[in-house]
Amino acid sequence: MGKVLKISIILAFFSITFISCSDVSRKVDEKIEQLLKKTESLDSLLNQEIDKVLTLDSLIDKEHQKVIKLDSLIQKSTSKLDSVVNKITKPLSK
Repeated sequence: MGKVLKISIILAFFSITFISCSDVSRKVDEKIEQLLKKTESLDSLLNQEIDKVLTLDSLIDKEHQKVIKLDSLIQKSTSKLDSVVNKITKPLSK
């Protein structure tokens, strides 16, 4: 009778241990799934922000090109004005 009781206790212990391990495994799987969902969400947000930065960079580049063109036009206009002023002032200085 003592042997049957010992075997029953050992079987009960292993059954409880197995059930506990499977429950822990299920919980770990759930946590991993939650982590993967959060990671995907974060990745999506990060990609959206990167797209915004790239768009902003493109706009900055376009505006920079406009500034370069305006600067060139100002240089040309200044040069023409200087030329006209020099032509006008030369005959006056003689």
